[in-house]
Amino acid sequence: METVERLIRSTQQLLWERGYVGTSPKAIQAAAEAGQGSMYHHFTGKAELAKAAIERSAAELTAAAEEQLAGPGTAVERITRYLRRDRDVLKGCQIGRLTADPDVMADPALRAPVDAALRRIRERLAEILAEGKQSGEFPPSLDPAATAATIAAVLQGGYVLARAAADDEPFEQAVSGIVQLLRGVAL
Repeated sequence: METVERLIRSTQQLLWERGYVGTSPKAIQAAAEAGQGSMYHHFTGKAELAKAAIERSAAELTAAAEEQLAGPGTAVERITRYLRRDRDVLKGCQIGRLTADPDVMADPALRAPVDAALRRIRERLAEILAEGKQSGEFPPSLDPAATAATIAAVLQGGYVLARAAADDEPFEQAVSGIVQLLRGVAL
């Protein structure tokens, strides 16, 4: 694997596990098996490398979501597939966790890809809900944007509950609850 790729992948992992402050250049270099010179040859510093890593994580998150959401099935089936996809629940969402990192949120360049990824997922969910509404799967009163925001909030909140309990069960309950609600609204 090329040095730049190792640096980005290592930074993604460290940001997920430790946050921005806990991700030191030395830790990145050690995880990437790259020297200081290599890191600074490719990136001006930690912030630029973190931005590249966050952008990569955001792209991977939206691609993984699209994989489940783009498949065949009703709106409820597609959203359920997305909600129930295999996840490392106790590690949390690689992008969602960054919203609790004050250093990431304070830096517009680092916050932008986090916001864009979460916004894109909400928009995609809203598109699918609107399709379901158009096809008669959902009632005309359903607000696709508000419902999409609710689904995203339940998913992210499920991670928080699971991490607090050190158990996947609260996440599974949250997902099961929102799926049950969607099925109950479907006509």
